[in-house]
Order: sequence, then structure tokens, then C-alpha cells
Amino acid sequence: MEIEGYSFPDDLYYDKNHFWARVEGDLVVMGATDFSQKLAGEITYVDVDQEGQAVEQGKPFASIESGKWVGRVYAMVSGEVVAVNSDLEDEPEKINQDPYGEGWLFKIEPSGLEDDLANLMKPGADLEAFVRVEAARVQDMVKK
Repeated sequence: MEIEGYSFPDDLYYDKNHFWARVEGDLVVMGATDFSQKLAGEITYVDVDQEGQAVEQGKPFASIESGKWVGRVYAMVSGEVVAVNSDLEDEPEKINQDPYGEGWLFKIEPSGLEDDLANLMKPGADLEAFVRVEAARVQDMVKK
């Protein structure tokens, strides 16, 4: 699905913090959306020292930096971080180049997957409305 010039693959879940999640077996892979990486600009640093950390859905647990922005990474699901994309330590720009592929951030072993997924958006009317509002908000900020 494309919304306001931003790509949102149909097989993923999305949150209002501009991250995505994909269920892969018993794990949830998460990353930054096309919207967030374009808004941030060139990513220069990703905090990838979270392996083994307990996370709670919607709560910050890591950070991403670009030349103009430092942002928090919010957990898509509750559980434990079981893998990090260590390639991002040397090549954080992979997030810009391929946010839904090689630019993934973390893999989480969820503790309550069904409940957590119910709190996320799938491509459709809700996601489209949310992204349109966010895109307009960003445009208004740029104009000021």
C-alpha cells in the first residue's frame, strides 16, 4: 500500500510511533517505516545493544539518530529482544536503503502476541487515515 508517497507493505503491522512488525514463526521482527526513515533523513547511528532486554509494547527501549534528529525506538510487542541487526552498527544507512528488509532493527520473542497484535494497525482505512494526518502535520511543521 502506498500512502502520501510512503510505502507500507500489506503483510506488516504498524504502530503510531512509525515502526513496523512482521511475525516470523515464534518471533516478531521490527523496524522503522518508510515514513519515519524519510522524515529522519540519513540514519547515522542505531543503538543495537538490546539483546536479552525485556521490552513492553509501546515503551521506548533504544534510539536511532540522523544528522537532524534523535528518536526513540518503541517496542512493537512485549517480550524479550532475542536478536539485533548488528549490521546497522557499521551500516545504519541500511534503514534508509531498505527499511522493510536489510534495515530491520530487532527480533523480539513475544510474551502476549495476540493481544499485542490487536493494538497494531494493518494496511487499510485506519492506517491510511493515520498516515494522512501525520503527513499533513509534518507539512505544517515544515511551513513554520
